[in-house]
Amino acid sequence: MAERCDKMVTTEKSGGALSVKNAVKRFTQPNGEEITALNGVNLEVDSGSFVSFIGPSGCGKSTLLRLIAGLEKPTSGELSLDGVPITKAGYERGLVFQNPTLFSWLTIYDNIAFSLRARGIYKEKKELVNEYLELVGLKDFAGAYPHQLSGGMAQRASIARALVGHPKVLLLDEPLGALDAFTRMNMQDEILRIWREKHMTMIMVTHDVDEAIYLSDKIVVMSPRPAKIEKIISVDIAGKRARNNPEFLRLRSEILEILHFAGKVEEPDYII
Repeated sequence: MAERCDKMVTTEKSGGALSVKNAVKRFTQPNGEEITALNGVNLEVDSGSFVSFIGPSGCGKSTLLRLIAGLEKPTSGELSLDGVPITKAGYERGLVFQNPTLFSWLTIYDNIAFSLRARGIYKEKKELVNEYLELVGLKDFAGAYPHQLSGGMAQRASIARALVGHPKVLLLDEPLGALDAFTRMNMQDEILRIWREKHMTMIMVTHDVDEAIYLSDKIVVMSPRPAKIEKIISVDIAGKRARNNPEFLRLRSEILEILHFAGKVEEPDYII
């Protein structure tokens, strides 16, 4: 498996710059109880960068991603992309979920073409379908159906469908969480390759600390719910970003300390 280089040098950036200001999100339960998922989140994401959100399960990472996608509205606060307020879902923000959300009755080609047809631009943009099939290595599977693909291949198709509309930002909600370890590492390299080629902004939710370090320019560590940003960590590793690099290991330890998962393991007070 290819190792990630520390810096991706590009001549242009087609990604969007994201701004989150004092974002608060509350949900009301059926019993009337109000739950605060996000409590005053502030974040600036540079154009063309790769940012990962990491934090305890249920802390609000995916909620923040859905606000950026426009699938949810903040209770208060503002979100904008390139200075334009985010008020609803839009093609300039592609979204990939943990499990492939492909239409089972459509071929892989038609799944990827779906968003172009929905926007009424398929005729003038149909060459993009083959371009992205080739980009994700599925050109020979254009006529296949989702059930005929492996999990990794199906997730590649989901990524291609999100990319075909040329979004400024690709949002990834634990996109590799359902894959086995080896497929997951290969897919990490695929995502990095696509990022290098397309120069877009990528924002990913993950529970995997190693994955966040391997992929990201910056890692946003979030607190337990109601979520705030505990710390933003810049990943600046010289040479190859190998998982046994001393700086890689130092960053892992730092993140685990912030998440309160590291530290001395106490002896149990029982004997088996």
